[in-house]
Amino acid sequence: MDLLRFTTAGSVDDGKSTLIGRLLYDSKSIFEDQYEAVKATSEKRGEEYVNLALLTDGLRAEREQGITIDVAYRYFATPKRKFIIADTPGHIQYTRNMVTGASTANLAIILIDARKGIIEQTMRHTFIASLLRIPHIVVCINKMDLVEYREEVFNTIKSEYEAFASKLDAIDIQFVPISALLGDNVVDRSTNMNWYNGPTLLHVLENVHISSDHNHIDARFPVQYVIRPMSTEHHDYRGFAGRVAGGIFRAGDKVTVLPSGFNSTVKSVDVFEGTIDDAFAPMSVTLTLNDEIDISRGDMIVKDNNQPESTQDIDLMVCWFNSRPLQLNGKYAIRHTTRDARCVIKEVVYKMDINTLHRNEEGKNIQMNDIGRIRLRTTVPLFIDSYKKNRITGSIILIDEATNETVGAGMII
Repeated sequence: MDLLRFTTAGSVDDGKSTLIGRLLYDSKSIFEDQYEAVKATSEKRGEEYVNLALLTDGLRAEREQGITIDVAYRYFATPKRKFIIADTPGHIQYTRNMVTGASTANLAIILIDARKGIIEQTMRHTFIASLLRIPHIVVCINKMDLVEYREEVFNTIKSEYEAFASKLDAIDIQFVPISALLGDNVVDRSTNMNWYNGPTLLHVLENVHISSDHNHIDARFPVQYVIRPMSTEHHDYRGFAGRVAGGIFRAGDKVTVLPSGFNSTVKSVDVFEGTIDDAFAPMSVTLTLNDEIDISRGDMIVKDNNQPESTQDIDLMVCWFNSRPLQLNGKYAIRHTTRDARCVIKEVVYKMDINTLHRNEEGKNIQMNDIGRIRLRTTVPLFIDSYKKNRITGSIILIDEATNETVGAGMII
């Protein structure tokens, strides 16, 4: 079975955690004792219904306030597919948490309260999903039970959202009217909305096509580790382990090793069970080459006729994670795939107003949760693609060398 990673996004109290709880409960992915514990907690708090949001909101502060603060990951599976869910917060001051949870997602669920319609947070999270190049968006118009399941409410919100999304790089957008609290159109089809002929949310999640989301054209293999068993059975074995970031690798392929520029051919593609015919993103494999080339962690194996850009000057969009603002001319450690370097911030081009999507070229002070465009220079060349082309080779993180904190995440332009 393939694996779908998806994230939830939306404003405060739109029902993100409740939706995930409903998905887990209706798909029979939680144990009875977990449900009983949530039921007991709900009764103790005097709530009229079983609060399924408690299945994901595990922090004490989250339960006290009825909000999501940190990213919560949950795992479940159906006969068709395995899932990893990232439940992300809706507050503006937790934008960095949302970026973290959404960075690896194949799909984003944007929740909209049917009573409120599209608000600033809706636009903010859609913009971030677009910025992070999430290929699929499912807009769940929630709390339909509170607007008497009216079709015109759904159609109005759908039209407004489509008009807004047309300005962004959104690829695949679907709309589902739901009630997360009561379970309408989440796992089971709603009898209250006979006018809706589309699929349920779970049906969308099980059947959305994700195999083409990865870049299978541009071959990129960042080396993580050099394997030398030095055993009697594998006395001369020398393999390069890593995760395929793009393209397809097969035995006999002509490859180039960066930064040295030496050429060779792939001898074999190995996994724990033995040798396989080919490897493609996002598989973790070991490549062996026919020539003895000095290769170490941070190097990249690519095809002869298709190489990434090698540069020290990088233009990128950055989301700032740290309470200390970004420092112009400040020095940071930078990590790109498996390659480590240091860099200096050369220019802040603009700060994005993620409420209005306007570029602020005057106030360029990028603080925690801000998103802006910057230019930096690294101490050594990095082998990059644009984030639009490859989400792995097109992303970086910035690290404060003094505290070792991750202070920013960047998407290369």
